[in-house]
Amino acid sequence: MSKRPTASLLDDTCPRCGGAGFVTLDVPMGHPDFGKAIPCTCREQERLQKRVRSLQERSSLAALQRLTFETFIPEPSHLPPPIAYNVHRAFDTCVYYAQEPDGWLVITGTYGCGKTHLAAAIANARVAMGEPAIFMVIPDLLDHLRSAYNPQSETRYDDLFEQLRNTPLLILDDLGTQSSTPWAQEKLFQLLNHRYSARLPTVITTNQRIDDLEPRLRSRLHDPNLVSVFAILAPDFRTGKNASQTTLSTLHLHQDKSFENFDRRRNELAGDEYLNLQEVVNVCTHFAEKPQGWLVLAGTYGCGKTHLAAAIANSASARNENDVESMFVVVPDLLDHLRSAFSPQSNISYDRLFDAVKNTPMLVLDDLGTESATPWAKEKLFQLLNYRYSALLPTVITTSSTPEEIEPWLRTRMFDTARCQFCGLSIPAYRRPRAEGNTRPRRRSMS
Repeated sequence: MSKRPTASLLDDTCPRCGGAGFVTLDVPMGHPDFGKAIPCTCREQERLQKRVRSLQERSSLAALQRLTFETFIPEPSHLPPPIAYNVHRAFDTCVYYAQEPDGWLVITGTYGCGKTHLAAAIANARVAMGEPAIFMVIPDLLDHLRSAYNPQSETRYDDLFEQLRNTPLLILDDLGTQSSTPWAQEKLFQLLNHRYSARLPTVITTNQRIDDLEPRLRSRLHDPNLVSVFAILAPDFRTGKNASQTTLSTLHLHQDKSFENFDRRRNELAGDEYLNLQEVVNVCTHFAEKPQGWLVLAGTYGCGKTHLAAAIANSASARNENDVESMFVVVPDLLDHLRSAFSPQSNISYDRLFDAVKNTPMLVLDDLGTESATPWAKEKLFQLLNYRYSALLPTVITTSSTPEEIEPWLRTRMFDTARCQFCGLSIPAYRRPRAEGNTRPRRRSMS
């Protein structure tokens, strides 16, 4: 005869503790745990769930529970391969960090590139493990600290600040967006300096360059023995475009330019000139199919450089399923936009604009060398192009300058055959008539 089910199986009452939640261990007298009531294993899952809920409330994660590693897209199909690979590396870095936080992790990148999602995913992963993690947007953190001075505040300032300073894992989102008052700078420094000295695990996201942050913070974020910095190169995922795409890029003015309607001047150019032009067009066509590294188009004014550069950008944008356009900008116009971004009346901040240009999946810089050669202009171009060169981001440059007229730092990058294709167009301008008196057509090679 089968055994009759016990009451514990009928009503789910724990056979160890009878529902009390605590048990005493069967240990000999004199044992440290003799006679002590300890939590029963039947309550472990319940206690874990309560702890997770408490940690989520305390760490401001309740509104960010959807931001997990499972909901992050580690290989965005709409991005060029180098940038998609960069996003996947950022994802892997954060997953590894969440498993066992150690040291500091600083995530940089433009607005909407996924920094906050990955930072919140780290916090959610730790809380799901039952481990404490506090996630705070820095302007909100400072507001909480200010409100804690109020005598009616439920949380004392000292208690809140101490909790932030010593929590096992602190995640600070949007460093650099806070008001730069002396008080705010002092509180942030006190907080981060304590965690730096104590070597406490900390995650920071920022859309600013580390070199542009407050000097005391900058020196700590540059410590390679504690801090790992990862730069996400993706554009704004929320819009599918760079933050400044619609106001800065002038690609829409060149929508009519394609490889199909490019005039190859078959009946006009001499043999060597014609062969040179065909070779350059072929290089541009192949680059448009698979943009990698840099492509420089050099030649006299009006020889077709801008048409070919626009054709590359249009071709790349047409193949993009998610409508992520290439950014096409004339260099003097770019510098004017950057200057105007310093104005308090600007609709977009300088940092946001500059980061958008730096990280756009495909950048076409037209007429390099026609800009005013001020020290400021040289510095901005160096920062922009050196970043894209180091990150292997697809970049097309047109210039009418000879190699000798190009800045030495840029010339060395343009002639780096491992990362750049330099194409010289040795043909006359389309719009320039032949010299008077030389009306005889030039003979073409029949080869």
